Amino acid sequence: MANIIGGIGTSHVPTIGVAYDKGKQQDPAWAPLFQGYEPVAKWLAEKQADVLVFFYNDHATTFFFDMYPTFALGVGEAFPIADEGAGLRPLPPIRGDVALQAHIAESLVNDEFDITVFQDKPIDHGCASPLPLLWPHKPDWPGTVVPIAINVLQYPLPTGRRCYRLGQAVRRAIESYPEDLRVVVVGTGGLSHQIHGERAGYNDEAWDREFLELLEHQPEKLTELKHVDYVERGGAESVEQIMWLSMRGALGPNIRRLHLNYYLATTTAMTVALYEENAA
Repeated sequence: MANIIGGIGTSHVPTIGVAYDKGKQQDPAWAPLFQGYEPVAKWLAEKQADVLVFFYNDHATTFFFDMYPTFALGVGEAFPIADEGAGLRPLPPIRGDVALQAHIAESLVNDEFDITVFQDKPIDHGCASPLPLLWPHKPDWPGTVVPIAINVLQYPLPTGRRCYRLGQAVRRAIESYPEDLRVVVVGTGGLSHQIHGERAGYNDEAWDREFLELLEHQPEKLTELKHVDYVERGGAESVEQIMWLSMRGALGPNIRRLHLNYYLATTTAMTVALYEENAA
């Protein structure tokens, strides 16, 4: 049976991809970020993860405001990397596993999540900026990705509790899949930041730290927060943190954090955290 072996929370800042493609891994301004991902990449290689389930959001690259789905799951053998204005990235298409993706789609619908299914659509920095920091890509990615896009742009948004329950439903789907696969769930976005308006450039490290502690030990408290609470505490775009709740919901109730890198250098703290479940 397929099983979830861990979880990752990561920012998905678009400039990460630009810096990576320009080879700035040793640049003094970027080295603390890239070095922070190295333990996570090592862990993934050692665990020989077969699948990454990515909870991410599309930034009006593939989905547009005339029809923006609440939850959308990609089903396909491959997904192109979106060109978001900086040119086509030197990355291979993201590999998919149609049988697993279709199983998760059917399981979620049977679990009363009325999701959108998409095929052959480009995937933007919501997934593609952290992906090469987690997995090598030459000559190809070592495993497959299940992309699950969550609406954190156009209101009304799904609640944090609904995202948490989506993660729980994804766990049930994975554990009912008969193939022996090692799966890691990835929640992306945030943490605190705002990129427009009077609070442009806003950050709150204290809230970021509190969020990370609650996520590990008391995630249900985070599910009680309304969108306005996230916006007031962390800035308008920090509502992306509800996607971390989907990752957390897919993990068991008792987890431990193996690694955390928090680097606040631009509009948001570029953060990566690695979690494993504690043995019962």
